[in-house]
Amino acid sequence: MSTARGARARARIEVTAAIKDEARRQLAAEGAAKLSLRAVARELGMVSSALYRYFPSRDDLLTALIIDAYDSLGEAAESAHAEVAAAGPRERWVTVCTAARRWALEHPHEYALIYGSPVPGYVAPQETVPAASRVGLLLIGIVRDAHRGRGLARTPLPAGLKTEAERMTAELAPDLPAEVVVALVASWAQLYGLIGFELFGQFNKVVEDREPFFRHAAGRLAHDVGLVYPEPGETAGGPHSA
Repeated sequence: MSTARGARARARIEVTAAIKDEARRQLAAEGAAKLSLRAVARELGMVSSALYRYFPSRDDLLTALIIDAYDSLGEAAESAHAEVAAAGPRERWVTVCTAARRWALEHPHEYALIYGSPVPGYVAPQETVPAASRVGLLLIGIVRDAHRGRGLARTPLPAGLKTEAERMTAELAPDLPAEVVVALVASWAQLYGLIGFELFGQFNKVVEDREPFFRHAAGRLAHDVGLVYPEPGETAGGPHSA
């Protein structure tokens, strides 16, 4: 790469970062629904036509911000998990859930962008899926390791859910029991419900000491997906079935 081309590439990276930073500032101040390319350009001292060379539309900018947020969340969860990779499945599960909560508390506006109210008129494209899947795949991996190792407890499914359970299992984790996949999907939704309740104020005057409450709730979610192992100091038996 020539010196001139390298300088242009670096300049593009810097301008792209500046655009995203200003867009995040606007998200914090106004919310995603009011994000405006013209307003971003104005704050950066750019003409709108110049900004369009980086992001042709508001939706393109939103997509970039969404992917960045999911990737940041995924990196936080993966980093925390790496520190306890040699631990048991239950501890690994709770660690990942706790890392997701911590990231949300540190990045409330980005969390709201990806797990808050939908942005009117915006439909997330397929390209957001890999980043959005990172935490879920990490949790599936923990459960998969347990299934191959100590085994998982299973809660029988009602007959009316069998077809849907089989479909979800085929798409998400065909190597896991259908009962476990259903529990995984439910626990994934409950995890972000717990975080959202705390972040958006629904726990005000209800839950005061929130970190131990969250860790307990995350442990219950681990139990729901079949990670039924004794806590330190307990003598309970292992899972009901493999």
